[in-house]
Amino acid sequence: MAPLPRPQDVLDDWIGAARDNAEAADEKNKLWFTKSFATDSYLAETYLDLLVALANGLAEDWAAQGARPRLAAIIALDQFSRNIFRDSGLSFRHDRLALDLCKHGLNTRQDEGLSEAERIFFYLPLEHSEQMSDQETAVACFSRLLEAAREPFKPLCENTLNYAIRHRDVIEQFGRFPHRNTLLRRRNTPEEIVYLAQPGAGF
Repeated sequence: MAPLPRPQDVLDDWIGAARDNAEAADEKNKLWFTKSFATDSYLAETYLDLLVALANGLAEDWAAQGARPRLAAIIALDQFSRNIFRDSGLSFRHDRLALDLCKHGLNTRQDEGLSEAERIFFYLPLEHSEQMSDQETAVACFSRLLEAAREPFKPLCENTLNYAIRHRDVIEQFGRFPHRNTLLRRRNTPEEIVYLAQPGAGF
C-alpha cells in the first residue's frame, strides 16, 4: 500500500504558488471553484484513502503539528470531499470535523499567520455550516481578512467576503441551504422551491 499523502502534499496541490502570488491565486480559482471531472478524478485517486484516515483520527494528529498541517486537514475534509463525492450527500459527511478543526484553530489564532489564500480555506467550513452563528463568524473572519490583505490579494478577498455574505443571507432566510435538499433527501418548502427556480440559486 502506498504511503498516505502528507500535509505539504495537500498544500502544494491546492494552494501552491497562490500562497504568495495573487496572479497564481487567480489562476487557481479554476481549480478551486470550477467543476471539473478531471480534477475530481485526480483528487479521488490521490486523496480518498487520506480522507478515510483523517476521519479516523489522523486529522487530530495533523492539527497538533501546527497551523499549516491543520489547514491541510481542513482542505482535505472540507474541499476534497466536495470534489470526490460531488453530486452526493456524502460530499458533506466530513463537514463537522472540518468545522471543529477550523474553530479550534481560531481559538488559538492559528489563522493569523497564514497567507490570504490559506486563510480563505481555513474559514470555508464556517461558510459551509448551516448554523447562523457559524455564518456570522465566517463573515467576520472574511471581513478581517479583507482588511489585512496585501493589496494584490484584495480583489480575491473582497470576492470571498461577498460569497460569505450571500451564504449567510441564505441561512438567515431558510435556516439551511436549499440546494442541498435533494442530495440530503430533505423536502423543499414552498419558499425553497421558488428560490431554487431562480437563475443562479445555490452555490
